[in-house]
Amino acid sequence: MFAPGIPRCSDSLARGLPRLLSTLLVLGLLGGTAAAFAVTERLKLVPSPIVAPKLTKAFSPVCDCPTDEARIRFGLRDADRLTVTIIDEDNDPIRMIADAESLPEGPVEFVWDGRGAPEGVYRVRVHLDDARRTIVIPNEMSLDTTPPELQVETIAPLLFSPEGDGRGDYVRVRFRLSEPARVVLLADGDEVVRSTPRRRGLGKIEWYGRGAREGPHQIVFVAYDLAGNPSPDAQALVRLRFIELAPRQLVVPAGVRFGVRVSTDTERYRWQLGARTGTSTGRSLALVAPERTGRYTLTVSYREHRDAIPIFVRPRQ
Repeated sequence: MFAPGIPRCSDSLARGLPRLLSTLLVLGLLGGTAAAFAVTERLKLVPSPIVAPKLTKAFSPVCDCPTDEARIRFGLRDADRLTVTIIDEDNDPIRMIADAESLPEGPVEFVWDGRGAPEGVYRVRVHLDDARRTIVIPNEMSLDTTPPELQVETIAPLLFSPEGDGRGDYVRVRFRLSEPARVVLLADGDEVVRSTPRRRGLGKIEWYGRGAREGPHQIVFVAYDLAGNPSPDAQALVRLRFIELAPRQLVVPAGVRFGVRVSTDTERYRWQLGARTGTSTGRSLALVAPERTGRYTLTVSYREHRDAIPIFVRPRQ
């Protein structure tokens, strides 16, 4: 029998056992954490088997343009068998575009046409059989089939002269975009201006008409979003002129004063009627008809620009 007050071995063991188990559990957890940390750090030191990924940022399967499909490019450090899958924002697989395909080291490329997939943001998951690695490329691809909206605010001036004197040198179009897009301006069916990508909201584009013929021009504006979808176009008729007379011909009595309209941006121009010459300013040119009847030519000019109309002088009644 044990004397009162003297602890028994079994009691001490019973009281110390939970503490021992807790200590062993903590040591086990620490050991596991250390092992996991070591594995993680070792993985960090292992170079990724995929290098320099480059994906099409935005594309449209319906645009009939260079961005009507997504291109997926990256480099392989070593030859491997690849399974490549398109996944959505919930990491759910959408389309497998390569199934255990054996590829050598170096650059590789895959194409996804996006057909049948809804609009949205997608990523690419690559499984490498030999490396026993699965990697989700962080680059995102946006599938967008909705055309942008282009609203033309103003077009001015409708009559311009691209001579560099600071007066009506170009046609400026102010517009509003519903999303980031490029704006293209066509004149008589030919592309003459292409803007850099513009942000959503107000913007402008200018046409200087360099090399274009004098006269009317049909201009068309179209916006292309980042995926390549075109907006409905907007159109306008503008006229390029340097100096122009109106009307296009005149019949006047001999020796009588007459006038013609001169459309120009220049401050001063020269005129010639028969043997007479002079300079003038303003939008109206007043002259006196020759005394002899017949056909004459009235010419106005400045620099290398000129215009001419026939003047028919009839007898005075």
